[in-house]
Amino acid sequence: MAGLVRLGVNIDHVATVRNARGGVHPDPVRAAREALSVGADGITAHLREDRRHITDADIAALSDLCATAGKPLNLEMAVTEEMLAIALRHRPHAACLVPERREEVTTEGGLAVAGHEARIAPVVKALADAGVRVSLFIEPSIAQVEAAAAVGAQVVEFHTGRYCHLSGDDRAIEFERLQAAATRAADLGLEVHAGHGLDYDTAADMLAIPEVRELNIGHFLIGEAVFVGLATAIQRMRAAMDAKL
Repeated sequence: MAGLVRLGVNIDHVATVRNARGGVHPDPVRAAREALSVGADGITAHLREDRRHITDADIAALSDLCATAGKPLNLEMAVTEEMLAIALRHRPHAACLVPERREEVTTEGGLAVAGHEARIAPVVKALADAGVRVSLFIEPSIAQVEAAAAVGAQVVEFHTGRYCHLSGDDRAIEFERLQAAATRAADLGLEVHAGHGLDYDTAADMLAIPEVRELNIGHFLIGEAVFVGLATAIQRMRAAMDAKL
């Protein structure tokens, strides 16, 4: 059924362009408003420790925008005391715990939950106790899925970057890994999301996994917006998704 899988639009890289020169243009909040007006089901933003794109002021403004629009804000955040305090102050609809290294260009893999349960579980609990839906951004690994369930997460978002960069038989093998992890997640009562590196074609591929309920897409859409405009890019993504449902 069309619309069954939600589309979250990540507006981080609007802020990346803004921050390249300073000032206020282009405004990621304006981008979020535009995204919601043309069919995005929610907004995703990653407040990094180094504030290289989204800022604290952006999160405050996005929180207000999403609350007014009645749409969810998904705050991507590192597992740190600082980020936990910010999330508890704003209480977004959802918080997605992600790995973060200062030297990386972008998020390069999934959060290592297995083996780090003692560090992650208290953060998950604090967020959940505050009414925030907790997602963990992980590799499509059975071990990571089971660890995510063990620490009390409600959602897992699979890192799809590897799938997007592979081709041929290697891509088919990675798809099987995604499917197996999604099946295990659903068996454990976890909702399944997917994101990272997705474009019109690979986003549609993810919808062949019946457990997937949400895609979070940013970099590709912001890049496409240079050529066709943000509204058109999002509408085309929604159409590509709906064509597979």
